[in-house]
Amino acid sequence: MNIRRMLFIVLPVLFILNNAVAYFIFDSGRSVQESYNVMLDRVLLYKQIAGQTQDNLRAMNGYIVDRSEDSRLAFLRQKEGLLALQRKLASQNTMPATDLTFRSYTHMVDTFLVQEVGVIQAASSPDSLAYTAFYEQAERTAAFIQEEGFQLIDMELSYYQPLYRQILVQTEGMNQWGVVIFILTTLISIVLAYRISLGISRPIRQLAHVAQRMSNGDLQGPIPHLPAEHEFGVLARAFEHMQNNLKALIVKETEGLEKDKQLKEMELEVLQNQMNPHFLFNSLNVLSKLALLEGAEQTSDLTVTMSNLLRYNLRKLDRPVRLRDEVEHAKQYFTIQQARFRNRIQFVMEIDEGGLDVPVPMLTLQPILENVFVHGIEGMEEGAVIQLTITQGNGETLVAISDNGVGMSAEIREALLDVDGESQVSRANGQSTGLGTRNVFKRLALFYGQKDLVRIQSDPGRGTKVVLRLPAEGKEAPDVSLTDRR
Repeated sequence: MNIRRMLFIVLPVLFILNNAVAYFIFDSGRSVQESYNVMLDRVLLYKQIAGQTQDNLRAMNGYIVDRSEDSRLAFLRQKEGLLALQRKLASQNTMPATDLTFRSYTHMVDTFLVQEVGVIQAASSPDSLAYTAFYEQAERTAAFIQEEGFQLIDMELSYYQPLYRQILVQTEGMNQWGVVIFILTTLISIVLAYRISLGISRPIRQLAHVAQRMSNGDLQGPIPHLPAEHEFGVLARAFEHMQNNLKALIVKETEGLEKDKQLKEMELEVLQNQMNPHFLFNSLNVLSKLALLEGAEQTSDLTVTMSNLLRYNLRKLDRPVRLRDEVEHAKQYFTIQQARFRNRIQFVMEIDEGGLDVPVPMLTLQPILENVFVHGIEGMEEGAVIQLTITQGNGETLVAISDNGVGMSAEIREALLDVDGESQVSRANGQSTGLGTRNVFKRLALFYGQKDLVRIQSDPGRGTKVVLRLPAEGKEAPDVSLTDRR
């Protein structure tokens, strides 16, 4: 039996047993309370009638003595109160043992009311003392009413006493049964709680042990075998599938890393065979000196700049540089582009010197500037402006590269910022260093360990602004490879 079915069976049974005992105890108590309330209502009614008859006699006597309107109204109020109690008395249900006495009591109340009428009529006659005989009869009737009321109270108590004892005996029995059932259900609950908790905690400990081993890299340990109908059986099978999938993934990743390693070695070998950097630097230096001897100073300067630019690009990319070096490299890159575009472009720099010492990955600014030339302003015949702004604030250095070019769509902007996804941004062929803008953003995220360092503001036809948020403290990350040129 699984845990869910056990809980669905055991908990309702325990709940029904406890509620049944509680209901029977409550019902017995309610019966006693109702009987007590009925008896108490009648006892109070007898006492109220006895008191009201005395109040009526006093009010009637006061009216006969002074014959004022206030005393007459006071007498009428007292009489109305007695009539209300008489109606309430008539609605009472009597017991067989007190039926005769109760009817006698009711008749005495009726007699008292009739005698009151006789007293008032006699008091209105010419003989001022004619009412006294009627008044004495009313007094005796009031005394009888009080005595009969006490007798009825005694009879009520005598009648209900054995009934109360019987109910109390039944209640005591129910209380004993309640204690027995409470102890029984408590023991059953403890046993079931222990069994259920053991059925939950044991698989959890086993699975937690497996998860700990897997987190430590041990994928060869056995998975606990739990019944298929058990809730944790599904989790155990999921652990087994995950373990098998991880094994297959590790094998696949190992094969892929080995292939990538071989491919990188082949690419490096091909690149080394294609170009000897020292030969290229020496050739550019020779061309620069030759141009200087021939009087072509601008060509000589441009050749030196190109040599420096190439030398910087072929440095080890896994070594961070200062932002100051990147700015100087960007100036040299712009010098080369200035020779190409002439007066069609303008390069504006606003640089806070205090923010140039922050370490950054090598080739951070040039690929962004290159993207501006290739995709932003290349088609503009005149008026192109590229601005590089570096400021400090709030523990970080802000680098902003903006242009007034063609801008980009929201889709391209999102694709550039999605450093973890597959690149879907087209690139220019033959005019790139091979280190794209999106790859710069990815290298920044790896270098600083953050993914919220880049913000792009751009709309089609309204230019583009790329803002880099560089932590002022910087971060050395020599173990992170920055040579991804894809």
